[in-house]
Amino acid sequence: MKYDFNEIIDRSGTNSFKWDIGEGELPMWVADMDFRTAPEITDAIIKRAEHGIFGYSIIPDEWYQAYINWWKNRHGVEYKKSELIFSTGVIPIISSCVRKLTTPAENVLIMTPVYNMFFNCIKNNGRNVQEFELDYKDGEYSIDFDRLEKALADPQTTLMLLCDPHNPIGKIWDRQTLAMIGELAYDNGVTVISDEIHCDITDPGCEYVPFASVSDKCRDNCVVCISPTKAFNIAGLQTAAAAVPNTRLRHKVKRALNTDEVAEPNAFAVQAAIAAFEQGGEWLDELRQYLYENKRLVSDFITAELSQIKLIPSNSTYLLWLDCTSLGMTSHELWKHIRKTAGLFLSDGEIYGSRDGFLRMNIACPRETVKGGLERLKKAIEMC
Repeated sequence: MKYDFNEIIDRSGTNSFKWDIGEGELPMWVADMDFRTAPEITDAIIKRAEHGIFGYSIIPDEWYQAYINWWKNRHGVEYKKSELIFSTGVIPIISSCVRKLTTPAENVLIMTPVYNMFFNCIKNNGRNVQEFELDYKDGEYSIDFDRLEKALADPQTTLMLLCDPHNPIGKIWDRQTLAMIGELAYDNGVTVISDEIHCDITDPGCEYVPFASVSDKCRDNCVVCISPTKAFNIAGLQTAAAAVPNTRLRHKVKRALNTDEVAEPNAFAVQAAIAAFEQGGEWLDELRQYLYENKRLVSDFITAELSQIKLIPSNSTYLLWLDCTSLGMTSHELWKHIRKTAGLFLSDGEIYGSRDGFLRMNIACPRETVKGGLERLKKAIEMC
């Protein structure tokens, strides 16, 4: 490999949220990576920093073109410049849209288990969380469309938050599934916000389907959240985009982001995104291969050493969803036990809407770190 993902980097003293934990603990929880970003991105940031003046920034044509080219060449969907709106992050987009596109006490539908911040975006804005629980059988998650149709038909339901690829289960929704979601949402007057922040982190040979590319109904009724931050490990630079093909909906989203003051870039947000999309492809492809090999390592270890746990098959993200229900503990009880006995900090499945024995593990770290985490997990499970 051209890039060294095996390097173990000390992140202490960097104000890292992920690593701000107890001494001797190993964090494999919050979704950022323990790899340096692509050197091309670092070079772009250094070049901008050397200028020495950090005044207010605009969004240049190069930023729009970088997004347009990346999604056209990588993902087969072409957005127009007029359809893209800068934002400081995906969560700010979602929160602003919840406030603008719904009224207090209306329902926002989410398919659980799902990214925990979805709950916060809804509750913090005085809207009702409408949990639609995914069907789960033999390690596979699916959608009961009869139930979904009834849920979306509720006149109090006006917005749906879609996660694709789906965090934490790592599932890429196929075109047919997305088409059915889009059809039901459109026909029931429910706008879809599609969080596609993990779309570039797929297994080698796997590709996600952009929601806006599926059908006219999908394209005309969605706000798509996209960003280089997850794929290139630059979340701290606060850079993202909302893609909104529909003119009237886009006007509302633009007004929402500007009203909430989350539509202006910091001094490095634009340059980092351009460098990622224009020069980071090779780094990303090597990263995807490395993460895939980490997944195989975890799968083999669990099969050989931890038969009590089921690893949910996935083909995207660097987040693994562990079914530990055979241990007879709640997700929160198990999370506390593992942290206390082995110093391994995973994510509690309860925060994603899964209360019975599920955990999320972040494997975006050097292979030796993954091995150490697995040994800690084994130690904790043996003490259950």
